[in-house]
Amino acid sequence: MPRLELRADDHLHSPELKREYTLANFQEVSKSYDFLTRALSFGRDQSWKRRLIKALPPMTAPVCLDLACGTGDLAFAVADRYPDATVVGLDLTPNMIAAANERNTHDNVRFEIGDMNQLGRADNSIDLITGGYALRNAPSLPVALDEIYRVLKPGGTAAFLDFSKSTNPFLQWLSLKILYLLGAFWGLVLHRQTEIYTYISKSLKLYPDRDSLHRSLADAGFKVKMSERFFIGTLEIFVLTKSPKPIETAATASSDETASAGEAAQAVLA
Repeated sequence: MPRLELRADDHLHSPELKREYTLANFQEVSKSYDFLTRALSFGRDQSWKRRLIKALPPMTAPVCLDLACGTGDLAFAVADRYPDATVVGLDLTPNMIAAANERNTHDNVRFEIGDMNQLGRADNSIDLITGGYALRNAPSLPVALDEIYRVLKPGGTAAFLDFSKSTNPFLQWLSLKILYLLGAFWGLVLHRQTEIYTYISKSLKLYPDRDSLHRSLADAGFKVKMSERFFIGTLEIFVLTKSPKPIETAATASSDETASAGEAAQAVLA
């Protein structure tokens, strides 16, 4: 279906339809994506990404996965941070992957078309997962968090730069309104339509506020090691580690208690 026939309002309430819209949208904006990201952040995007990279822990030859990699900014920065790393950038959009490949001068970085909800990696196989504005674009955020947890090694690190939605209803409304107007302006300037970038505010409207997001991260099995907000609190960097989920911890404890009881019974019988 041609991009101009798609409307965000019709596609954001279903993972399948959101995936369809996201693919079509980013296919269309791939050539202007880097400019638009810098324009909407008033030139601060690169400094935020540098801050994310600086917050990463020391690692030796890590296996790294950059989600919704776009044209490759974070993947290249990760490769520079860890020269012995293996870095794969994953994005749903062929045009984005093509742009990233054109920019790639790193021997240890490659790019693949892929979906955050189906990472296609073995369990416990990745040391580091990163993402710039990735989680908001996941077809299903709970599924994406489960996939990230599944492929990340125990004790592994995940780090994201993404929107941080206030818990205050008025501040939510104000930030979404400003983002909508900015998106509409740049959509008209760059593509002669408002829909293409007002998608950002529309998708953010359905994204959890920062407290709800942090609860979802904890429920998914992640511990927040660092959190830092920028741009009047509307953007956030958070660095996570994979820890046992509460149900797994309880199950392990129960198993240990059962084993101890069995050992005690054997001792009595002996």
